Amino acid sequence: MPTLYVESVPEELYEALRTRACARRKSISAEVIELLQENVPTGAELARREQLLKVAMKIGGRRPVAPGPFPSSEEMPGEDRRR
Repeated sequence: MPTLYVESVPEELYEALRTRACARRKSISAEVIELLQENVPTGAELARREQLLKVAMKIGGRRPVAPGPFPSSEEMPGEDRRR
């Protein structure tokens, strides 16, 4: 597994990270890995998002389904008056 070293981390950012890791009972390294996993998409994640976007675009481009056997909202008042 690769190792990542980060230099020149601002003191304020490091303290915030340390506080967050302590609150979650994790090491700073474990907290950094979790943050990276949540915020840096992998190639597989990008492919999944692209597929989801294609499906959403396909659904969004469909025409509405026909109203079916039910009267439209414009037809309903007239139907009530005829009764």
